[in-house]
Amino acid sequence: MKRKRNITIAAIIVAVVLTAVFIIGSGVLWAQKKEGEGKDFTFYWISHGSEGDPIWIYAIRGAEQAGKDLGIKVNASFHHQDLASHKEAFMAAIAAGADGIATSSPEQGVLNDEVKIAQAKGIPVVFFNTEDTDTGRDAYVGAELYTVGYQWASYLVDNGHVKRGDTVWMPVEVPGASYGVLETQGIASVFDPLGINYEIFDAQYDPVLSISNMVDYLTAHKDKVDAMIGLGDMVTGNVKEVFDTVGIKPGEIPVVG
Repeated sequence: MKRKRNITIAAIIVAVVLTAVFIIGSGVLWAQKKEGEGKDFTFYWISHGSEGDPIWIYAIRGAEQAGKDLGIKVNASFHHQDLASHKEAFMAAIAAGADGIATSSPEQGVLNDEVKIAQAKGIPVVFFNTEDTDTGRDAYVGAELYTVGYQWASYLVDNGHVKRGDTVWMPVEVPGASYGVLETQGIASVFDPLGINYEIFDAQYDPVLSISNMVDYLTAHKDKVDAMIGLGDMVTGNVKEVFDTVGIKPGEIPVVG
């Protein structure tokens, strides 16, 4: 019962934080604009994710609510980790004369040129969900993902769940995407000096396929897995169904994510 309550509380916190992401981001963007009152503001909200991914359902609700609360137009789009499509949407927002652009980072460095072009035209840019400081963006709203990864790994070590020579399985929806890369850097800073092994697993960015792939992996390798870190919300959310399918009992393999 306590675990279920903690999970529920965590879900509520996530919902509140993600709802706030675009409200805060829009406020930063608006504050940086110099136009007088009465102007119709249009902001572009660009996500590397998918409409069906639970984390983005929360996020888009926040963007839509921000539009209503601030009296602005919000043009939102999802790009399913398609880098070319994401960059195209960013440039289209610039061409349309956006009052501001809020975007996630699909991959480190991918939006460097686009951010510079936007800022040269006086369009402020806020990153959300995934950070990329090298872009020179105006602000970032979201978790410090390196620290998040560090905390996950530290939890497993500090609570005696893993030790030298153990293997931690780390499924992710999109290998190479900013969120997983930054989290893994934090994880590595803990595990590498301690001689703890970790394996990044491409579960793929499809709800049904990710479950199937995780089941296949654990069917073949569960005896070699000492713990799991879910690098994304989808793969972490799959755990109960996947573990039930392959016969892993509650508490048998510790999971954080």
